[in-house]
Amino acid sequence: MKALEFVSEGQAKVNELAIPEIAEDEVLIASRSVGVCHSDIELLEGRYIIPFSYPIIPGHEWSGEVVRIGSKVNDFKVGDRVVGDCVIGDDHFGFSISGAAAEFFVTKASWLHKIPKTVSFTNGALVEPFSVAYYALMRVGNVNASDTLVVLGAGPIGLAVVAAAKALGARTIVAEPVEFRKQAARELGADIVCSPYEIAAVLAADTDGRGANVVVEATGRPEVMATALELAGFKARVAYIGIDVGREAPAKLGLIQSKELTITGSIGSPGVWDETIRFMANKNIDLSPLVTARFSVEDALGAVDAAQHPMNNIKAHIEFTGTL
Repeated sequence: MKALEFVSEGQAKVNELAIPEIAEDEVLIASRSVGVCHSDIELLEGRYIIPFSYPIIPGHEWSGEVVRIGSKVNDFKVGDRVVGDCVIGDDHFGFSISGAAAEFFVTKASWLHKIPKTVSFTNGALVEPFSVAYYALMRVGNVNASDTLVVLGAGPIGLAVVAAAKALGARTIVAEPVEFRKQAARELGADIVCSPYEIAAVLAADTDGRGANVVVEATGRPEVMATALELAGFKARVAYIGIDVGREAPAKLGLIQSKELTITGSIGSPGVWDETIRFMANKNIDLSPLVTARFSVEDALGAVDAAQHPMNNIKAHIEFTGTL
C-alpha cells in the first residue's frame, strides 16, 4: 500500500508499505479522505506538542471504511463508514502513533464513530474541526435566531463556526481579510462578510448599536482577542477558540464587568463527536467549501505543500480509493 510518511524532520515521502495486521480488538480501515492541517506541518518540522518519533504516518482528520475486524470487535462490521478520535489517552492519533494518511491503517474499535451515508467522506474528514466549533457553541449555550453572532477569522475553525451558527439560526457576521476565505464564509451561510477594519461599523449599523449577542474569536491573535470584548453587546457571550500561547496585547478588561459578559474558552472537542455527527447529519451541513485542494495518495506531497500556504488554501485533502 502507499502511505504518506514523515521520515525525518522536514522530509516527507510517499512510500510503499505492507498492509498492517490487526489484533483481536482492532479494525483495519481503508482511508477515503484525509485532511492535512497546520498541526501536521508542526509535526513535520519537529515541534509537535507531545513526544513523537520518526518515521510517522500523519493524518488525524479522516474518514474511512471498515475492511477487516478483529475477533473481539462486535460494534462494527465490514463496510461501516467511520471517523475516529484524535486524542487517545496520552497518545495523539497521527502524531505519537501513526495515522490515516495511508491506503489502509489500524485503529482500536473503541476510537471509532460511525457516520451515516448522508454524511459524505469529505464531510466525515471534517468532523474533527467541526466538532471544535460545535463544542465551543455548546459551551456558549442557547445560540438561536434571536442572536447576532460575530465570527472573528475565517480559517477552518472559524468557518466551521459559521456553518454551525447558521444551522442554529443565528444571524452571522464574519470578519476576515482574505477574499477567498470571505467567499467560503458566504457559501457556508454568513449573512454579512466584511474586513476586520470594517467590523465595528458594520456591526453597529446592523444592530442599531447594540453590538453582538455572541462573539467567537477564532484567530488566536491577542489584538483580535481584545477586540472581541469591544464588539460584544450588553450581557453578551464571548467564546475564545483561537489558540495563542505567550503573546500579549492591551485589552479593555473593564468591559467584562461593565457589559456583564460571559466568557468561555475551549480547546478541542472532548466527548462530543457522536453529538457532532448527529448534528451534521440532521442539519445536512455541507462543509465542502473548506476543501480548496484535493490530491491522490500518489500526489500527497502536494497536500503537504498546500497546507504550508494558508494564504492560498483553507483545507487540503488526500483522497483514497483503495480496496482489498
